[in-house]
Amino acid sequence: MIAALFAVLFGLALMVWSADRFVEGAASTARHFGMSPLLIGMLIVGFGTSAPEMLVSAISAYQGNPGIALGNAYGSNITNIALILGLTALIRPLAVSSQVLRKELPILAAVTALAAWQLRDGAVSRLDAWILLGVFAALMAWTLVQGRRAQSDALDGQMEEKLAADLMSLNRALLWLGVGLVLLILASRVLVWGAVTIARDFGVSDLVIGLTIVAVGTSLPELASSIIAARKGEHDIALGNILGSNLFNTLAVVGIAGVIHPMSVGPEVLYRDVVVMALLTLSLFALGYGFRGAGRINRLEGALLLAAYLGYVVFLLASVVGG
Repeated sequence: MIAALFAVLFGLALMVWSADRFVEGAASTARHFGMSPLLIGMLIVGFGTSAPEMLVSAISAYQGNPGIALGNAYGSNITNIALILGLTALIRPLAVSSQVLRKELPILAAVTALAAWQLRDGAVSRLDAWILLGVFAALMAWTLVQGRRAQSDALDGQMEEKLAADLMSLNRALLWLGVGLVLLILASRVLVWGAVTIARDFGVSDLVIGLTIVAVGTSLPELASSIIAARKGEHDIALGNILGSNLFNTLAVVGIAGVIHPMSVGPEVLYRDVVVMALLTLSLFALGYGFRGAGRINRLEGALLLAAYLGYVVFLLASVVGG
């Protein structure tokens, strides 16, 4: 048990550090090869901050632990909106102004609906997984096209400043890119082993462990990047991290895991976890879309998101004790 706890803590710490190195190396490498700041922000940083979820879910599915794979993806989405966005808004209220981000909200809602529809039969088949990856590929292509047409967007300017401050030599960027990726894989394997061991020792389902400990741990890169961006006044980057990460999790993370190993899904995933994820996603329309003027997520709304997350976790723990 002690070894498993240490493995989880060590895996999480190593994952956060290596994910940061991976993102820095990938972003600088892309910049050296002429990729625009907007596309780096949407694609490279999006892939980097979602790399922990991708690797953990892929390894979990390969090892026959679908609960951790699926719980990690959906739990990370819940954590991103309720915990991370709530904390970020408490630290500094978020203005919502980027047209690119406004377009992403309806897409995220549609993708969430697709995920719920696929779970109606209690499984994520390989066909379901390939559909998710196909939608993901189509969205990435659409993002590339939109990015080339919207170079003047506020997000592009903010990312340009960030990249200029963090730019490193090509050799160093490639080094950190490789080191970060290798350590991410190692950290993911250690974390999965520790999480599975704890779940078995305590008699808790893999799903609950994936929804809580693993989900929070793999979302730490999003937490760090969103808080830093908000404190610097880069509101679009802070919110973009959350929306982009949730798209990656729902489509790519679940898709990759499902292609590796089709997953049986208990009814509680659809009627509890996906419902919570969907309600939180829809709440972003009211909180940040700006139907009555400029969008803004204030501190009170951030506190409400945090309260929703705490309520969800308490409900999960109560269901474990009751079961």
